[in-house]
Amino acid sequence: MFSTISLIAALAGLIACSSSATSCSSPEYLTYEKFGAKGDGVTDDFPAIIATHEAANEQGLPVKATDGKTYYIGNTIGTAIVRTDVDFGTAKFIIDDSNVSVEDRGKNIFQIESSLEPITVEGIGALKRDQKNIGKTFPGRCLVEVVNDNQKVYIRYGLNQNNGTGQKEFFIVDKDGNIDPSTALVWDYAGVTKMVAYPIDEKQLVVKGGIFTTIANQAPSKYTYYGRGIAVRRSNVRIENVKHYVEGELDHGAPYSGFMAFNTVADIVVSNCLYTAHKTYVTIGSAGKPVSMGSYDIGANGCVNAVWENCSQTTDINDNKYWGLFGSNFCKALTMDNVAFSRFDAHQGVRNVNLKNSKFGYMGVQMVGFGTMLIDNCEIHRSSVVALRSDYGSSWEGELIVKNCKLIVPKGSKEVTLLSGSNTGKHDFGYTCYLPERYDIENLVIDDSAVTDKNYKGPNIFGTFNRNVKDKDLIPYIAKGVVNLKNVTVASGKPLGVSLNPDMFKDYTINISE
Repeated sequence: MFSTISLIAALAGLIACSSSATSCSSPEYLTYEKFGAKGDGVTDDFPAIIATHEAANEQGLPVKATDGKTYYIGNTIGTAIVRTDVDFGTAKFIIDDSNVSVEDRGKNIFQIESSLEPITVEGIGALKRDQKNIGKTFPGRCLVEVVNDNQKVYIRYGLNQNNGTGQKEFFIVDKDGNIDPSTALVWDYAGVTKMVAYPIDEKQLVVKGGIFTTIANQAPSKYTYYGRGIAVRRSNVRIENVKHYVEGELDHGAPYSGFMAFNTVADIVVSNCLYTAHKTYVTIGSAGKPVSMGSYDIGANGCVNAVWENCSQTTDINDNKYWGLFGSNFCKALTMDNVAFSRFDAHQGVRNVNLKNSKFGYMGVQMVGFGTMLIDNCEIHRSSVVALRSDYGSSWEGELIVKNCKLIVPKGSKEVTLLSGSNTGKHDFGYTCYLPERYDIENLVIDDSAVTDKNYKGPNIFGTFNRNVKDKDLIPYIAKGVVNLKNVTVASGKPLGVSLNPDMFKDYTINISE
């Protein structure tokens, strides 16, 4: 049903349609103007936008914005629900967050949804890691969320410490309950407190075009997250040629959860999109001390089988005044191809990642998780090729493969590593921590020419991770495996070592070849 605001806008659109010389009986698509939008950059067009998409959803018609128009979106409460294709074209959208109410800040402007209802799955008592079938049938392919709230994982350490979250993950099943191997289970579940299957639409929904400008909020720098973007809550979606800019940032502001926010979705393609990093602010973390805080312009949570291709950002990927661009939790099978982002970040676990033909800026590649991380033909501007996040135990259970890459070490760096991380052994993260069982590095150029520290003796394969490793009770990892090095070049000419803390890695076999 239409809201009161939407109904008024819809009636206005019908009146405009009936008075037009052009027939409105069977349109191929709907426009915002037919529902009362002005597109003058001043009038709040959000009620008309909401009404347009409501009508489009009911009629099964796509929506097309009018090229050359500028749609202003103020502080009207609501969300435009999108269930049909959208072509924003070259139209501009001004999202003015300078005076948004507290009640409305978390709502998104557009929310892409499915008309398919989720399915509650009953009778699952336990699950095993890498289990091939869950013993249930479904109407078709589904994205499944499984939760065991009786087991806490990702118990965060540090200035943003917390008590963890219920053990959970997302995976794809076919109609016979077979689990897609690329999304295989990473945990054993002694019990299941929740399992929901989200049917994956067979028809792809396409959203393309549009030039969006966010006028940033002026709220205090606290963890009061804003939405106010494009939320994707439907699987099998393609987004292309969307541009996002940010204006009006002050010396303070609240963070955003992502201009594009993907949550509990599968089979996503994002192509040729432009993003903007937000300023970094300082707030007080949960430990009661100052901590850096910012916004990811892309947020992915429970996102499976997703691709970002030919995407970039407006801000310099090495300008540390701005926060990193991409952040994720509980994702699997992520691919980035030909992107230029200041950061790839996987907080609460990722399984299977492919980064290729890309550039990553001053925040580099940060993650914890499982499976295979492949980095191919990438340029990374950081003092380590991969940084395992210390607030989640610096754990990677699986293999890392780095091929044809270049590590450009920034000025001021003192330690250069192929793999960095830290774990004191004194914190319970809710799981056993691992270091990779296999680390393959082939055709890597380490440009450490900017390192001027007089104590620098050359790069190392591993960081220190734990300086107290000689105390066997403080060894926080299962750390054993194979490192294969082939054609690693160091600009400074200094030798490649194992670690400043070599005892930590005595159970690794290191093979070096030209």
